[in-house]
Amino acid sequence: MDQRVCVVTGAGPGTGAALARRFAADGYRVALLARSAERIEKLAAELPGAAAFPVDVADLDALRTTLSHVRAKLGAPSVLLHNAVAGGFGSFESVTPEALEQRFRVNVTSLLVLAQELAPAMVEAGHGAIVVTGNTSAWRGKASFAGFAPTKAAQRILAESLARALGPKGVHVAYVVIDAVIDVPWTRQAFSDRPDDFFIQPAGIADAVHHLVHQERSAWTFELDLRPFGESW
Repeated sequence: MDQRVCVVTGAGPGTGAALARRFAADGYRVALLARSAERIEKLAAELPGAAAFPVDVADLDALRTTLSHVRAKLGAPSVLLHNAVAGGFGSFESVTPEALEQRFRVNVTSLLVLAQELAPAMVEAGHGAIVVTGNTSAWRGKASFAGFAPTKAAQRILAESLARALGPKGVHVAYVVIDAVIDVPWTRQAFSDRPDDFFIQPAGIADAVHHLVHQERSAWTFELDLRPFGESW
């Protein structure tokens, strides 16, 4: 792992792109994973050493194949940032079992596969980091999030299991709860009456994640919650 490699899942226009830019700026070769080939190829062209790997992380066989391509092209990753997310609103009456299972596969099962594929090399090297981006649904299930909150809660618990298993082996696992509305075009439109300070900035999230990855190992953080400075919580 002489040349540092970072995998970013869900490399979309908000947090995912900010994470990719932050780690590329620190000299990492970044593997961009997302369903939109056009979007991640454009982002990869902006970042030295980055490469695009179009994949739907819910397709577990395709995900495993993609990770083998990442290793062949860039080398063994020392950092995994699992930012891919599938969500949606709905009460328990309206959510279909199929929708819940699809979200579970993106948010939880793909994390299991990612860890199974990438953690062994980190353990062998004696260092590495896995950071999962979550949100407030990991803490509580509101009525309108019946088809989403269960998957984020399970994701957080899986991350904790990974942290307990991998931490003693030198691999830092952390879960970031984003207790805020992320500043992206569609949220700006949805919350058009809110001031700038209402939103959390993707670059700020990326800075916090970068700090987690590079924490001194005698003082590792497992769970970090982030919110705008002006929020009453």
